[in-house]
Amino acid sequence: MQIITSSKAPAPIGPYNQAVIHNGLLYMSGQIAIDPATGNMVLDNIQTETHQVMRNLQAVLEAAGTNFNKAIKTTIFLSDMSLFTEVNEVYGGFFDGHYPARETVAVKGLPKGVNVEISMLVAI
Repeated sequence: MQIITSSKAPAPIGPYNQAVIHNGLLYMSGQIAIDPATGNMVLDNIQTETHQVMRNLQAVLEAAGTNFNKAIKTTIFLSDMSLFTEVNEVYGGFFDGHYPARETVAVKGLPKGVNVEISMLVAI
């Protein structure tokens, strides 16, 4: 098992790691819209929030030596399913057609009052 960390993504806000490699798979913890440079939340609107989430995921992917196109599965957590279309548009722009399997669920509450959190399982 190998722990992956990136200073270009927010530090964990609890007892977990940004990602772990095990048996050729990268298990990525959920990312929310924290700007790693400032520690501030990026909650201007759902598009900018989702862009920050995806940039945080990208930073961890790069630290592990992989990219979005090797993603096997993602899970998207939304504060409200009415945000699905806008999140989906931003999310889809980070892939070049090699889309992973995915589920999207609405949950009652997310950390720090965010609207979107995304986790991934990625091939190494």
